[in-house]
Amino acid sequence: MSNLREALEKLRPPYAEELKNFVDREIDGVFKIKSKRLQETKDGKKFLLLTLEDRTGSVRAIDWYNAELNDQVLQPGNVVSVSGKVVYFEEKVQINILNSQSAVKKLTENEYDVERFVGSVKNVEELYKTLLRLVDKVRDNDYKEILKRFFVEDASFAEAFKNAPAGMKIHHAYKGGLLEHSVNVAKIVESVCNIYDDLDKDLLITGALLHDIGKVKEYVINQKGIEVTTDGELMGHILMGVEMLSQKARGISYDKILCLKHLIASHHGEFEWGAPVLPKTPEALVLHFVENMDSKINRVLQIIDKEDREKEWSEYDSNLSRRFFLK
Repeated sequence: MSNLREALEKLRPPYAEELKNFVDREIDGVFKIKSKRLQETKDGKKFLLLTLEDRTGSVRAIDWYNAELNDQVLQPGNVVSVSGKVVYFEEKVQINILNSQSAVKKLTENEYDVERFVGSVKNVEELYKTLLRLVDKVRDNDYKEILKRFFVEDASFAEAFKNAPAGMKIHHAYKGGLLEHSVNVAKIVESVCNIYDDLDKDLLITGALLHDIGKVKEYVINQKGIEVTTDGELMGHILMGVEMLSQKARGISYDKILCLKHLIASHHGEFEWGAPVLPKTPEALVLHFVENMDSKINRVLQIIDKEDREKEWSEYDSNLSRRFFLK
């Protein structure tokens, strides 16, 4: 069986992060078109510049032979098969598309595996059991009731929460990522409360598990990967999260719901980071710091995991504005 798995692994198209191992070789790849731009050289020759991506990263591709035709046929968001030669250009991996009208071909949904564009947490059910254990630790009846209304009594929400990503690109951008991020944040704030015992532990655990609930409506996973919904574009997960909490607040103390709403509304921490209000309680400040830390640590670990460990430094990450030491 292991030999069969190895043989099948060799047959699958390489991921973007693996292309550095195929330099000076021709490959057949499967990618989603992130962007395209028809350009022209000084002597008037047209070429099509494509940015292709999968769940592991992105790569530049150049079509010198069928540029105008493919510019008309292809659109961002299309999933395509690409035949080309992998080269280094300006110190970056690039695919030079072959001279054939079939070198770039749009694929239908049954012609590729969605796993190329969406990874997943392997231990979703175990993570959800951890979440339920955290709910059981909450002693305040109102906070526990709110948590049960979401995670125990609302089966459709619970299923959506288990499968949702926490983002498109930056952190926990895979199936189950929202669950993983929320559980991590709840476990960390629980530990923080063991040091700062004046904090309201029940409020913080509840806020940690609910702070990103709007993301079940902000993102959708389909055959093209993770995409933002219309509701997500027009409202965003913070506003939707506050709204979702209001819908389940019947019979719960107004003051406690207000504190929870503030945690959801302020967890981004700064206006320039998308927070409609700044954290104005100790618990809100802790939640912001902890969820920001977990998102950044996840980002860093993904960067390090994808790098060639023979290198000393990672590639520059524009989101975190730095490279990372790999040794």
